[in-house]
Amino acid sequence: MGLAALGFAVGTYGTIVGLGGGFILVPVLLFLYPDYDPEHLTGISLLVVWANTTSGSIAYARQGRIDYVTGLLFAASSAPGVLAGVFLVDFLPRRTFTIVFALVLLALAGVAVGGPPRGIRQPLSGRGVFIRQVSLPEGTYRYGYRLWQGAALSVLVGLISSLLGIGGGAIYVPVMISSLHFPVMLATATSQFILAFMSGGASILHLVKGTLSGDQLVKTAALGVGTVPGAQLGARVAERIKARTVIRFLVAGLLLLSFRLFLKGIAGS
Repeated sequence: MGLAALGFAVGTYGTIVGLGGGFILVPVLLFLYPDYDPEHLTGISLLVVWANTTSGSIAYARQGRIDYVTGLLFAASSAPGVLAGVFLVDFLPRRTFTIVFALVLLALAGVAVGGPPRGIRQPLSGRGVFIRQVSLPEGTYRYGYRLWQGAALSVLVGLISSLLGIGGGAIYVPVMISSLHFPVMLATATSQFILAFMSGGASILHLVKGTLSGDQLVKTAALGVGTVPGAQLGARVAERIKARTVIRFLVAGLLLLSFRLFLKGIAGS
């Protein structure tokens, strides 16, 4: 029951802010299972993220808030980074893993703290610029980005997310909002869609490697029981709250977890 309740909380909060929940789950697992190596923790987290983001994507699809073209492009581009991250985590000591995770969360909080951009900037123009126009229930949005930049970002996100087990939404959402000027709710929903592919691919690699098996799979199943309904609730809540409130939820969670993990890493436990 305890892991299912944790999964429900992770699924709800992670879907509201569009991060998949891994950035919450990994720190909690670090505290709950001090004998687990980083590769086992990331394996559990990524499979839970897959369940969460798949459920959340279905809910967001019903609301018509996903940019499918951008989502598929970014997901495909992330494949080399995902592959590298899954194998590099084997060489990362637990203490180093904890401190790196804390610093990444702190950096992401700094990116997100500025909140959503005021207004929608004019789309970029010129060679390599991909223009998107997406209609949401509250209006139509038009934005543009350079494909090579999106592809490069996706490789980096794939590497960091599979290395740390956070899925990648913690990077995608702030960048989509602050740099690409996505509407906040569109960014969170599209991020969930990307994460479903990214975390699913990374989970398959962990299963093949054998770092996700036995006791880890039992714990993942228990977490997943709560994660799936939590993601459905999170999507409904996100539809009803203001964009600025989503950002506040995101920043508060990142700062709190970064502080706790940094102290744990320094203590070497």
